[in-house]
Amino acid sequence: MELIETILSIDPNYWIIGLLAVFFTLEQILDNPFVFKKRGAHLLQNLLLQVVFVLLNIFFLALLVFGIEWFNNQEIGLFYLLSLPYVVQVLLGVVLFDFATYWLHRASHKSPLLWRLHRVHHSDTTMDSSTTFRFHPLELALVYQAWNLITAAIFGLDVTTLALYYFMVYIFFFLEHSNLKYPKWLNTTIGLIFVMPDHHRVHHHQEQFYTDSNFADIFILWDRIFGTFKLLPVHKIKYGLVEFKDPKKQSFLYLLKSPFILMNTTKKK
Repeated sequence: MELIETILSIDPNYWIIGLLAVFFTLEQILDNPFVFKKRGAHLLQNLLLQVVFVLLNIFFLALLVFGIEWFNNQEIGLFYLLSLPYVVQVLLGVVLFDFATYWLHRASHKSPLLWRLHRVHHSDTTMDSSTTFRFHPLELALVYQAWNLITAAIFGLDVTTLALYYFMVYIFFFLEHSNLKYPKWLNTTIGLIFVMPDHHRVHHHQEQFYTDSNFADIFILWDRIFGTFKLLPVHKIKYGLVEFKDPKKQSFLYLLKSPFILMNTTKKK
């Protein structure tokens, strides 16, 4: 537990910036499966979304922490009915947060209202490490934080567990979104349990049949168990959504207001 606490004592903004610096640099010096230009401009648009999220989340994160600690003080949740070592609770809690997020992610593809926010993430037609930040700030700060609070209340999870989950999930996010060539053997080894980049690339395919698959963030087991797993050769994948094809619709300001715009689309009607 001491090692976990030491890791989590680092300001999350530092290691997120560090991960971006490492993966974005690797994308510039190694071979890429997808080639695109204007990477600097692409990075800027996605970073601006992250800046808005960080500012907005100051308020929502404070509410989340207060809510989780209140539930913990009241001993609300499944773990308070069980006698498990704390380390086991934390590790199992990470799995449960990922399990809960899988279902929210599925719901975000089925609910027209949630999809309006979530489609910002799928709007990216040239995916790279900075796509990790391509989320609408309201989706992350409001929808996901509310879901985290509900999950913590149901299972009796604490703030440390949530912090560890996000520490892990951001590592996976950068691995999954980065425009790097990964060994194919990953898919048939650790990819049987964990989400691999090739899995998540399928999720970003323009065709809805593939977009509505591979919802997991860390454990691909959820998709395998619940029948939402699909695999497609990388060279056949076309990123983005048709309604965001116009380069003007890739700008920070358009992405920010896009949930409130009625767009011509065949999805989520």
